This record gives sequence, structure tokens and C-alpha cells, in this order.
Amino acid sequence: MCNGMYGRSYMTKEEKMESLKEYKKNLELEAKGVAERIKELEKGSN
Repeated sequence: MCNGMYGRSYMTKEEKMESLKEYKKNLELEAKGVAERIKELEKGSN
């Protein structure tokens, strides 16, 4: 993610790593939510 509105074009290695970790965390939470929704839908169809 570039932060152009603050006059910067590039992130440091540490900033990029932190951004990727946060992105991974969000993806994992999304996958957990999808799995929960699938279970709810499966219960409802029985």
C-alpha cells in the first residue's frame, strides 16, 4: 500500500511487513466468518 496522500511513494520493509500481517489477519477473520455462515446455512437446510 503506497501512502501517496502524505507525499510518500514507498513503504519501508517494516511497514510493508506490518501491512501484510494485518492483511493476513483480516483474510483469516474473513475465512472464519465464511465458515461460520456456511455452518448456519447448512443447519437451516436440514
